[in-house]
Amino acid sequence: MGTLYLDRRNLSLRLDGKRLVIEEPDARPRGVPLALVERVVMQGQVHFDSSLLAALAEQGTTLVCLSARHSRRTAILLGPGHGDARRRLAQYQLTFDPAARLVLARRLIAGKLRAQARLLDVAITERPDVRKPLHDGLETLRRLLPALAEAPDLGVVLGLEGAGAAAYYAALTALFAPALNFTGRNRRPPRDPVNACLSLGYTLLHFEAVRAAYGAGLDPLLGFFHEPAYGCESLACDLIEPLRPRLDGWVWSLFRERRLRVEDFVADKGACLLDKAGRQTFYAGYECWVSPLRRYLRRECYWLVNELMGRAPEWAGGEDDAE
Repeated sequence: MGTLYLDRRNLSLRLDGKRLVIEEPDARPRGVPLALVERVVMQGQVHFDSSLLAALAEQGTTLVCLSARHSRRTAILLGPGHGDARRRLAQYQLTFDPAARLVLARRLIAGKLRAQARLLDVAITERPDVRKPLHDGLETLRRLLPALAEAPDLGVVLGLEGAGAAAYYAALTALFAPALNFTGRNRRPPRDPVNACLSLGYTLLHFEAVRAAYGAGLDPLLGFFHEPAYGCESLACDLIEPLRPRLDGWVWSLFRERRLRVEDFVADKGACLLDKAGRQTFYAGYECWVSPLRRYLRRECYWLVNELMGRAPEWAGGEDDAE
């Protein structure tokens, strides 16, 4: 099964042996083998007791709770972490090494710029009627890549990433129908249907990155491109940077193929939100789309572990069992 999405009012969860039982008013209970559930995404009112949380954690099932209104994450439950503390010690050392962080940041943002360029390149073929803004954005992204390779510090990398984002979003807005009112990235709250989907998608991708980093024995709070900040999982933010354009392209396909329409969204105190039917469409599509990106995140985390282990201290009895 993989992921269990719970997005209805007055749902109740309970354990029945090794089964997770879902109950709701005026419906027959449904059971799911707990061993088949890798992650649970809850939104809205779901009732359960602490024994369920303990069972999920013991099973290694990750739980994320989203707010009912804006689909922001409000809580996350992670299972047992990796046992090799040397990985985190090496990661902490990396935090204070600007030269090593610069190498990783260049690689990361180069991947993001290339992914943005690939999306615009595909879009030119699909939408020749808006070729000019797409071509302009693509040319800017291509010019930034050589400069990125020579960037002398993290500040310059950050500036180049920002320049790429400005050119990219100026082009991306041309792909969406005027009725969607998508004029650029906005959030907290999102004010149009496209940004509502981007915000929810980025939230779910961030959750995937936290899970992958934690499972690999890394601290999600300490990144190498994003600076550490209170309450911010900077490493997870780093990991999803090259994936954002891929999510953007998938969101574009939702509207291009009319799987989502303006009618699937509601306005609430200045925020644009997916309605119940829209969320069902979104979650079902996301689950089909995201599988290869989960594998990518695991590979990237273990690649980073292997890079870090050269910094790790040696101690008696310690064995590295990295994948």
